[in-house]
Amino acid sequence: MFNFVPLLGAQSSTSASQSLLELDGGVKVLVDVGWDEFFTVSKLKALESLSIILLTHATTSHLGAFAHCCKNFPLFTQIPIYATTPVISLGRTLLQDIYSSTPLASTVIPKENLAESSYASGSAQLDPSLRFLLQPPTTEEIAHYFSLIHPLKYSQPHEPLPSAFSPPLNGLKITAYNAGHTLGGTIWHLQHGMESIVHAVDWNQVRENVLGGAAWLDASAGGAEVIEQLRKPTALVCSSRGAEKISLTGGRKRRDDLLLDTIRATVAKGGTVLIPTDTSARVLELAYLLEHAWRKEHSSSGSDSPFKSTKLYLASKNVGATMRYARSMLEWMDENIAKELEADEATATTKKQHKRTDSKQPGGRDSQPGGKASGPFDFKHLKLLERRIQVDKITSAKGPRVILASDASLEWGFSKEVLRKIAADPMNLIVLTESYGTRGNVASEEASLASLLWWWYQERRDGVALEAGADGQNLEQVHTGGREMQIKSAEQVALEGKELLTYQQYLATQRRLQNQMPIGNTAVTETAADAIDETSSTSSSSSEESDPERQGKALNTSAAVANLNRNKAGLNKETLGVNVLLRQPGVYDYDVRGKKGRDQMFPFVSKRRRADDFGELIRPDDYLRAEERDDVDGHDMRDGGPSKDNKLGQKRKWGATGSQGEKGEPGSRLTNKRRQHDSNMTDQRGMSNGENLTNGHVDPELDELSDASDSEGDDVPSGPSKLVVETHLVEAHLKIAYVDFAGLHDQRSLSMLIPLIQPRKLILVGGNVGETEYLASECRQKLISISSGTAEGTQNNIFTPTNGQMVNASVDTNAWTVKLSNALVKRLRWQNVRGLGVVTLMGHLAATAVDEQQSADSMSQKRQKLIKENAEESQLDEKSIEKSIEKTQHVAPVLDVLPPSMAAATRSIAQPLHVGDLRLADLRKILQSAGHTAEFRGEGTLLIDGLVAVRKTATGRLEVEGGGLGLPDYPARSLEGSFYAVKRKIYDGLAVIAGG
Repeated sequence: MFNFVPLLGAQSSTSASQSLLELDGGVKVLVDVGWDEFFTVSKLKALESLSIILLTHATTSHLGAFAHCCKNFPLFTQIPIYATTPVISLGRTLLQDIYSSTPLASTVIPKENLAESSYASGSAQLDPSLRFLLQPPTTEEIAHYFSLIHPLKYSQPHEPLPSAFSPPLNGLKITAYNAGHTLGGTIWHLQHGMESIVHAVDWNQVRENVLGGAAWLDASAGGAEVIEQLRKPTALVCSSRGAEKISLTGGRKRRDDLLLDTIRATVAKGGTVLIPTDTSARVLELAYLLEHAWRKEHSSSGSDSPFKSTKLYLASKNVGATMRYARSMLEWMDENIAKELEADEATATTKKQHKRTDSKQPGGRDSQPGGKASGPFDFKHLKLLERRIQVDKITSAKGPRVILASDASLEWGFSKEVLRKIAADPMNLIVLTESYGTRGNVASEEASLASLLWWWYQERRDGVALEAGADGQNLEQVHTGGREMQIKSAEQVALEGKELLTYQQYLATQRRLQNQMPIGNTAVTETAADAIDETSSTSSSSSEESDPERQGKALNTSAAVANLNRNKAGLNKETLGVNVLLRQPGVYDYDVRGKKGRDQMFPFVSKRRRADDFGELIRPDDYLRAEERDDVDGHDMRDGGPSKDNKLGQKRKWGATGSQGEKGEPGSRLTNKRRQHDSNMTDQRGMSNGENLTNGHVDPELDELSDASDSEGDDVPSGPSKLVVETHLVEAHLKIAYVDFAGLHDQRSLSMLIPLIQPRKLILVGGNVGETEYLASECRQKLISISSGTAEGTQNNIFTPTNGQMVNASVDTNAWTVKLSNALVKRLRWQNVRGLGVVTLMGHLAATAVDEQQSADSMSQKRQKLIKENAEESQLDEKSIEKSIEKTQHVAPVLDVLPPSMAAATRSIAQPLHVGDLRLADLRKILQSAGHTAEFRGEGTLLIDGLVAVRKTATGRLEVEGGGLGLPDYPARSLEGSFYAVKRKIYDGLAVIAGG
């Protein structure tokens, strides 16, 4: 059984992706926890009894709601989550960037919930304009959530562990394959019983500068066939986004040249180019391309390129950590990246040896630092900006510049601020790197600013400016003509007065509802309650009534569930015993006098060791060297880690006697020194990442901002707050250009690969209505031609569900379980066909009463013995004992050896059967190793010895044509003609199974 339910992204303009897969036995798999650019809470639904969670890409549309679900959904962190290492690392930096860039990610409390709280408390009518915010997860909490994800590698099958409240997975295997599009992007293959499911959303078959193509095709087969693991699945879940998009002529090189020519035409006139992009995925491709283009232009001394006088920036609040992760994950990128790194290291070594030789000569200098290898992401010209004051300084200065800024939606991040400041100048240009829905989406209230600009680009109402490119072709840049656009800025303001009282009433209502929440399975939440107790024991505050900063922590439903379980179980101090030191906060002593047993010693909790078939599971982060521990658990380990306030029960360093470091306390001096040291280390980190460096010299334009940028962000309230949105009308005079850098599949890739995959059931998600319907019609025509079914059958096997609509895509097979007799098993003769064991058998099928005692003697004897013992204890009569023993016997179909009378009759009817699919490339190698000459002539034709032609007309069908005599030039094969030799080699590559 396989039921598929798209939760987000099916036949809609939003790019958010969420899918629920329900398998046989009640197994539920959630693929992605995506969010849109508006962070709408109503689109998220708490799902119950999830078995595992799979993440595909480190983008907002695939894991943007991950931290929100972990913080606000009960027991969400207790579900096993699987993703590749780049998705974990880059996803962490993405969510940290989102929550530090916009208060919209904190999510607004629904108005109906606030209205119910105000009505229940008898207060005045609630102001409908108020938008209270939930407490967002901190940087440390986000790092903790991502540390719970299990990392996987490509092409390695894995049997996941189910959650505590999930039914058994019954042999479920998951395998990750490269999807392209993003670093670590995943195509998931799920094998559960007879169900073979491939979940492929947002993949890219084309190789790029940084990323390799999707792992659909088999390289050993010349790229003409899909790999066997992904071929002919029972169900294929594929995204339809880009189904109507025509691929650009010239491929990747033409795309790169088009972007560089568009930038060159604007900066040559002194304009500013804004390229909005994401913060962790596609930004790597753009940053790599622009950095290497600037390196190439600066290395050529004879050219007069405008790039030499143009400054290049990358603005994002957490881009430094993103680039550090990218430098440590080069093995996940395209093979050309590794070759480039090796070439740079060889060049650096050669330069270092030359400098040593020159330094020994008279007048030689070795004081200048040099010879350091410049890796693919060791930027020389691209400056990283992580502070808003730096971005403001850059945009207010004069001169040509190119700014990469997050986010691509222009709804949050530095891209919106840069757009507002450069929109009035007609010399400036904004380059859109992906399409943003259709024109009808702009009329809705949830249309992003990028959708509005995309509509203007398609409409072209105010004309088009044509610029000449390097190859002579025209570059289109659309005029905006002074049209007005609304730019909304969201700010976080602290609650005061009646607003704070209303918020406290809402919290009280939520606590009351959570205490009344029915918990059906208290044993399931026992482990979660223990983990939450340990965390809350170190983070709880001494004041529970008047501390406003602690009010938001009551929104954690898991803590309320844990308290409820503890109250229901009646775990007071007397019941807990010595475990009170672990289970209750604020308890640090226990009287062991007169105690017995385990209460006499300090409790010890042994962590559960996870293991699989290959041994104990380990975390690679535990074995990192000190220099490799960059940004572990959300902190940069090179500055000594995060500074924590001294709390009760925690150790303090020598001399740090003050808990808060206030003035007048002995610990304040040490705290001030630490802050000064942290500030210096922050500046050094920015310089080491290329933030303020250009060829080894500090950029004076950004150096003076170091002191002012350290104090930025202190005005953000940490307690209960509300959302205030201001709308600014801006006249747009800049021009709009479009270069496709989305890195997604197009019409050609979809129409070519889906027929090669040959899925039995096809489910289309991840696109708007037009794209989904177009791809469905194309697939119906192509799948009919390669299948033996009718048009109606193929049409019923292609599904286009909407959000929330369940699709039954179970495999259409009738399978029965039969038992083989021991006599028949002994006669089986297995043959190996491409790593698979094949055997044919013929027997007599009959319904036989099978006694479990014969198949499992020891288990059955123990069971019957227990039944008799229980019967004696309960004084049951002998008839009840016999009935209970008879239940261990059941009737099952058994396949046994044919009787001699039937064997003779069936032997003449059975025909030999050839099993296997011999490829022409393998046949060519076999014949060449045997001394024959074999070469391809035309498409699908192999010519052997110039006499015999072998053609493959269909899968499993070979045609052999030619003469049977040998030529005089081949004396070694004079006894056997080439025709018979080829035929013999073909039979050797197949399993010939006799029917008898």
